[in-house]
Amino acid sequence: MPPENSLKDQRHPQQDRDRNTLNRLLREEPNALNWAELARLRIRYAGFPGSRDIQKDLDKLLEKWDVTEDQLFEKTREIHATQKIYTVRTNKKEDWT
Repeated sequence: MPPENSLKDQRHPQQDRDRNTLNRLLREEPNALNWAELARLRIRYAGFPGSRDIQKDLDKLLEKWDVTEDQLFEKTREIHATQKIYTVRTNKKEDWT
């Protein structure tokens, strides 16, 4: 039998910052940056054992924007192939953690 604490949901270390981003996405319409942000968060939380509220809202956003995860990733691959969505701003690095 696994230890009891392994059955508990974990809190993602980026959850607070990601919650702010996700709240913004829920209010805004899709655009190139927002598509990329949604894809980035889907990748980050895929299979993560916790942060269920974030995962639920990511699902809600896919439904709201009427796109499947496969369509989202196809769309963002096209965006990244033709545009520079994430740029390094004064001492800030891209957030792919």
